[in-house]
Amino acid sequence: MSPSRSEQRQATEARILAEARRLFAESGYDRTTIRAVATAAGVDPGLVMHYFSSKELLFARATAVPAPVLPGGTASEVAEQLLDRLHDSLTDEPTGSLAVLRSMLTHPESAQDIRAAARTYKDQIAAAIPSDDADLRAAIVSAAIMGVTLGRHMIKLDHLVDADPDQIVEILRPCVRALTRAD
Repeated sequence: MSPSRSEQRQATEARILAEARRLFAESGYDRTTIRAVATAAGVDPGLVMHYFSSKELLFARATAVPAPVLPGGTASEVAEQLLDRLHDSLTDEPTGSLAVLRSMLTHPESAQDIRAAARTYKDQIAAAIPSDDADLRAAIVSAAIMGVTLGRHMIKLDHLVDADPDQIVEILRPCVRALTRAD
């Protein structure tokens, strides 16, 4: 039985979104064109516009990722949740998130989205840190985790790109625990 028209439309839309996500992650918002997305997806550029209306809406849909579960609990629990999340992002390349991160330098809306998400995340981390400088400590932990993820997936730093995620997490564990005052 051949797929229905609705199933074909969904498959085409999913293929366009997957290619858009990949291209935005590789090239950023400014350097990714509707034509390049269409070519990668094997469709006409007019079809991309038909489904998504604009590059901005395509970007928004391609980079929409479920909101991460915010860390909570004791400082020790938060430290381990952060390390678990880092492990996950090192294991499975977070293409949607990387597309936003790559685009944040040239696309003001991406930068605003990153700042807002980082602020919320930082506030949750800070709430668990028993220290007068909890906000600063939380911001440093967030920046370190983001930096490791960027270094592995986008910059492809020597040694980091091929390293075992378990080893990276174990090396960072004392730092994250110290910064969160988990110890």
